[in-house]
Amino acid sequence: MTRPLETGRVIEVPGPWRHRYVAANGARFHVADTGVPDAPLVLMLHGFPEFWWSWRQQLPVLARAGFRAAAMDLRGYGGSDKTPRGYDPSTLAQDVSGVVKSLGERSAVLVGHGWGGYVAWAAAVLHPTQVAALGVVAAPHPLAMLRALRGRSGTTAMRHLLPMQVPMLPERRVADVDGGYVEAHLRSWSAPGSAFPDEPTVRTYQQAISLWPASHCALEYHRWLFRSRIRSDGRQFNAVMRHPVTQPVLGVVGGVDPVVAGATLEASRRWLAEPLEAHVVPGAGHFVHEERPEEFNELLLGWLAAR
Repeated sequence: MTRPLETGRVIEVPGPWRHRYVAANGARFHVADTGVPDAPLVLMLHGFPEFWWSWRQQLPVLARAGFRAAAMDLRGYGGSDKTPRGYDPSTLAQDVSGVVKSLGERSAVLVGHGWGGYVAWAAAVLHPTQVAALGVVAAPHPLAMLRALRGRSGTTAMRHLLPMQVPMLPERRVADVDGGYVEAHLRSWSAPGSAFPDEPTVRTYQQAISLWPASHCALEYHRWLFRSRIRSDGRQFNAVMRHPVTQPVLGVVGGVDPVVAGATLEASRRWLAEPLEAHVVPGAGHFVHEERPEEFNELLLGWLAAR
């Protein structure tokens, strides 16, 4: 499946992986795929305001460790279809389940950061056959996160979430290549003094989310989260998510993450049937796998080896 030239130039970053476009759940999804084809699949899901490239420091490491590693662009991001609707977690979980099958696998270990982690939790509950295990980065269980948003610890996250409810203005701000939104967001949610993000990284993420309507699609995730608190589909999703997660779970948070506290990750244990392997990386912010890739990779590989 071909993509427009501009999208391909921005999204198909060269590296030790191949770029693929697969059909799933009525849409097309871009995937960067590497490693041993017949090995266990580790499928990685990015957060906001990023795209598959956020896992560039994990893909080759997992491949060298003997896994098939893939990172997909979530619906609305990067090279994946930017549909008019479908940004609720139930649809997004179906996307992930479909991509696993389109890659020729029965199941995968899902590793998700931020919004990717939120979707991974949903997939683990709604499509347990396709999810062998679950690794989440800065992404507590959705019900634990919802409780945190209601408390004092959720102030920073709400300051991020509330301005996104205004029509059109937020997407223009996010997509403005000269506006500095992406850089400001990445820096403010990273650890103080962190080398992440450098200028090329900021430029790459800004170019990707400026491919219209990627910024609008990305904000629809946040708008669903806010509006679902008073809508029936939100209540239905919360009811489903009370079912216990039966897969092994690895949880990683940064010690100075301004929006996700270690205590919120610990609160996720309430909805797990299996023990949670939880780690706090000292001195790391919200983007642990990019700020501290070597430490994160060691945690991830150790957890995968022990499964």
